[in-house]
Amino acid sequence: MGVNLSIKSVPEAWAERLRLRAERNHRSLQGELMAIVEQALAQDDAAAVPRAASVTGTPMAGESWQSGSLSVEQTSALLLAQRGTPGARAAAKLPRAVDIVRADRDRR
Repeated sequence: MGVNLSIKSVPEAWAERLRLRAERNHRSLQGELMAIVEQALAQDDAAAVPRAASVTGTPMAGESWQSGSLSVEQTSALLLAQRGTPGARAAAKLPRAVDIVRADRDRR
């Protein structure tokens, strides 16, 4: 069973911004607040322990594909650390997007 939380004395301007945000995201105010809290907790988790699953493509022990997220800085650091791995070497052999587009254009 969940816990009920309450925020008192929310400035009216904030409440209106939250209502508009909820409407843009097709959520109730309650649903929008839950999404904000969930996102904040996910960012906190990602900052505390970087998730390698989104970089390596394989979840680490005890993780799912959905767990955590990485900042640009965290992703860059992980990619730099893995440059010598077989996966990184294989990725280096793949064609660049610009080369694929040029080849397709030249076939016409």
